[in-house]
Amino acid sequence: MRVRLQAATLNQVDLYMRNSGAGITHSLPQIMGLDGAGVVDAVAPGAGPWAEGDAVVLHPAVSCGQCAHCLAGEDVLCAQIRYLGEHRDGTLADYVSVPARNVFARPSHLNPVQSAALGVNHLTAWRMLFTKAQLKPWETVLIFGVGGGVSLAGLQLAKSVGARVIACSRSAIKLEQARAMGADATVLLGSGQEAKEVLALTQGQGVEVVFENVGAAVWPIAMKALARGGRLVTCGATTGDQPGADLRRLFIRQLQVMGSTLGTLGEFRTLLDWVQRHQLVPVVDSSYALDEVHAALDKLSSGTQFGKVGIVLG
Repeated sequence: MRVRLQAATLNQVDLYMRNSGAGITHSLPQIMGLDGAGVVDAVAPGAGPWAEGDAVVLHPAVSCGQCAHCLAGEDVLCAQIRYLGEHRDGTLADYVSVPARNVFARPSHLNPVQSAALGVNHLTAWRMLFTKAQLKPWETVLIFGVGGGVSLAGLQLAKSVGARVIACSRSAIKLEQARAMGADATVLLGSGQEAKEVLALTQGQGVEVVFENVGAAVWPIAMKALARGGRLVTCGATTGDQPGADLRRLFIRQLQVMGSTLGTLGEFRTLLDWVQRHQLVPVVDSSYALDEVHAALDKLSSGTQFGKVGIVLG
């Protein structure tokens, strides 16, 4: 199916692809951009009930559709999976062609930039919180990196089920903004007392779930902040991927550590339904035209954004 793109949003991998893309199989020239939203432009015979002009949002990972993982509904584990903007041309373009199974009707209350934001950040957060960590409404989740897109998505989704959220950031301003979005408590990183603060906020018990996408810089805090039997789920390592394992704490307190990346086609369908029913709106920091993409990437690289950096395509 061919989609005429109206918007995309930037992700950390776009910075990596701009800077080198080393280790990711691709060939130059490479069109960047993982997520996108637009309208159906052309439909192949038998591709489903789509019509030209339908408003859609894209799942950014194209799997083989035939392996054991795909047939079991765990397509995100497919060994042949290819991500838009990484292994194949992406969404910073006028048009993109993808299999019909990667195309979904976008929530009616969202504009194209807001819709595009769901394809990576909210889908990643959904799988982390509900598929992997199995977050319950009566539990507390500690979210690192609030201000970034996936962490804000995690905040929105956790609050939408009634869970208690403790947000962490190195920016006091971002923590104020997180409180305005519904965070129940905040912890400013950098004091060296963060784990003790979390314990104080949980009556000495710790949190049931840690939502982590930062890596080595916060790993010791994350491990110490977990309650007995707690679950840590991680999707990133921007500050380093070789933290201390803290094995004694891991087995004595019977902790679980889980990795997660993106989400399945089925999870995306469930997420989109949830977003529609709850009228959830992704946080967009700023939007740029395509010819301003370098300024947009620099904005993302600065770490000063609160929410997604969007690219308006048409």
